[in-house]
Amino acid sequence: MGPLTGVRVIDLTRALSGPYATLLLAGLGAEVIKVEDPAGGDVARGNVPYLGKDGICAIPRRADDVSVPFLDRCRGKHGITLNLKHPAAIAVFDDLVGQAEIVVENFSAGTADRLGVGYSRARSVNPRIVYTSISGFGAGDDGQDGKAYDLITQALSGLAMASGDAGGGPVRFGLPMGDLAAPLFAVMGTLAALVRARETGAGQHVDVSMLGALTSMVAVEPWQAYDAVGMPSRTGNYLNRLAPFGIFQAADGQVAICAANDKFFARLPAALGQPELLTDARYARRAQRASNADGIHAIVARWARNRTVAEITRQLAEADVPVAPVRTPQQAVTDPRVTARSETVPLEHPDYGPVGGLAGSGTPWTFSDTTAGFSRPAPRLGQDNADVYERLLGYAPEKVAAMAADGLI
Repeated sequence: MGPLTGVRVIDLTRALSGPYATLLLAGLGAEVIKVEDPAGGDVARGNVPYLGKDGICAIPRRADDVSVPFLDRCRGKHGITLNLKHPAAIAVFDDLVGQAEIVVENFSAGTADRLGVGYSRARSVNPRIVYTSISGFGAGDDGQDGKAYDLITQALSGLAMASGDAGGGPVRFGLPMGDLAAPLFAVMGTLAALVRARETGAGQHVDVSMLGALTSMVAVEPWQAYDAVGMPSRTGNYLNRLAPFGIFQAADGQVAICAANDKFFARLPAALGQPELLTDARYARRAQRASNADGIHAIVARWARNRTVAEITRQLAEADVPVAPVRTPQQAVTDPRVTARSETVPLEHPDYGPVGGLAGSGTPWTFSDTTAGFSRPAPRLGQDNADVYERLLGYAPEKVAAMAADGLI
């Protein structure tokens, strides 16, 4: 029983930004009904690599091999098919919306309205509906600014120029942050609107832009202020305004060292064997260290380069200076601290279970009185057609069979 148990979501999403939003809702206990096109389903079903009876493969070898990214982002959902371009689809959509509190879609702006399944239609059927749209540039854009892939939003938001060295070229962030930031804001907005709808009886349209969500996060840093005082904004693996703060090369790997405030820095010189740094006017206080960041970073780098990661982490941990080894993602997702809290969990194939030994994203919440998590693996295409159409909507089995024969589902 999750905190959203009893909330029903109609999921029209595809690819990543939308499905990640509905994944989070499912993890919180909502009943998510994922609607896919019967002619192939979510585009993410074609994403490499794949998982099947024989394990992980780059190219599908069996008919029941399933995309690993799809397995990750579509867990906990009930899967049905519905051809939204079919003339009879709107009537079925109306029936689904009438039994739900939330609809989530991430078509290109304007597409849902052209299909007849936009907010105005949903509201006319169910005035309490919370209808959430995730698009590249906002629901009012109507596609005039082109397609918004994650990399496009990284480029336009300034994120690609926030990392890397001064004078260097742009750097693509290693995670699809445009596709991940928008659904986080979408879930927050959806739940806020749901609270309001339950208070007033009136739903509303929640409109989230990928570019806006990512740019709002980029704007957390005061870039114009840095320029005004001549402080470089791109400093590679170091953060000069919090010096010493960065990733340093060790003899056998890399370590992150964060001695930003004066309390932590006061413990660092003794650990480095250079107590004189505490009385050096260039480094004694935080503001002065920021102005002389290259110097203090060079001192820490020289100390670290001839020591092992284990030596560095032990010495600085004993001095109570924040330090950690730099790990690969493969190492990180199996950390007992996150697996014990279900923040990463085993991925399961819908037929064969956890055959690949893979870790997927979990539920990064721990509640005192309710649970969070995914009750089922990602669905096969149309797996729950009979259950949803017959049990939930009350369609006769003969009607469901006729819908399938007609290409509607």
